[in-house]
Amino acid sequence: MKIFIFSFLFFTFFIPTNSFSQDTIQTPIVVEIKPINTIIAIPTPTVVLAKTSIKIPSQIFSHWTSKNKVGFDLSEIAFVNWNAGGTSSISGLFKGHFIRSRSDINSEWLNELLVRYGVNKQDGIEMRKSDDEFRFNSTFGYRKDTLSNWYFTSKFNFRTQFTNGYKYPDTDNPISKPLAPAYTFLGVGADYFNKEKKFNIYISPLTFKNTLVLDQKLADKGAFGVSKATYDSEGNLITRGRKSRTEIGFLFTNYYKKDVWKNITMENRLSLYSDYINNFGNIDVDWTLQFDLVVNKYVRTNIGMHLIYDDDVKNIDEINGVQVVSGAKVQIRQALGVGLEYVF
Repeated sequence: MKIFIFSFLFFTFFIPTNSFSQDTIQTPIVVEIKPINTIIAIPTPTVVLAKTSIKIPSQIFSHWTSKNKVGFDLSEIAFVNWNAGGTSSISGLFKGHFIRSRSDINSEWLNELLVRYGVNKQDGIEMRKSDDEFRFNSTFGYRKDTLSNWYFTSKFNFRTQFTNGYKYPDTDNPISKPLAPAYTFLGVGADYFNKEKKFNIYISPLTFKNTLVLDQKLADKGAFGVSKATYDSEGNLITRGRKSRTEIGFLFTNYYKKDVWKNITMENRLSLYSDYINNFGNIDVDWTLQFDLVVNKYVRTNIGMHLIYDDDVKNIDEINGVQVVSGAKVQIRQALGVGLEYVF
């Protein structure tokens, strides 16, 4: 038992002591620690807001374009103790031309409104109308490709006047009124446009022409080609005159605009119509020719002529104080004016 105890104490104290007192020298690992003097900066994205005084305009693209033109012509002549004689007069004419058009690669849509109204006052004579027109045109055309300037086209025209018309000096019996007459054309055909849109030809083999006479008194007289009223042998009214007349025919129109000289522009409009049913080959003519002479940006001189022939519009002559209806005649109106014009 003593031997066991002695052995336990020997291993417990002697062996660990010799283990830690060996002669082997171990080389230490030296690590040098230096202070950090430099900080490495890692770049990060930065957003900078800058203010500028330049404004970039924003505009929405549109196929629509517009052009407006208004003008006023004034002419005057006065005499004071003029031995050669003469009558003082003054006249004024207001005119407007408004265009709204839409142009695409394969389609064209043109809408235009033309208005004119003029008056004239002579010494010793009441004021009289010298010009009166309200006209609206709308043309839509479509083509299959860009290789051709021919379009499949539908066209609508409307024309009337603003105030009563008289056979002067008789101002008690008007020979025309607003919407009496009024003309509408609606048809389909082919239209040719050039690239500058200053020349076009429209051919329609199928056009409906409608004549409106919305004044019953004029309709009863059969004015402008409508069916007039019928009366019995004693003069009693049997049926009222019709207020409209519809025709089907062939329509040809032409528009041409050209700079014929420096600051001189010519504008030509021609319309030819013939009814298939009633006297085919008897052509209704509506022709306008005008020259504009530009003085400066606002002042212009214009010389114009308007010719109308319609077999349905009968001329009214006065014989012994009685108005007598005669055959159709050529109607011509010529005008020369100098005035202001503003385009916007």
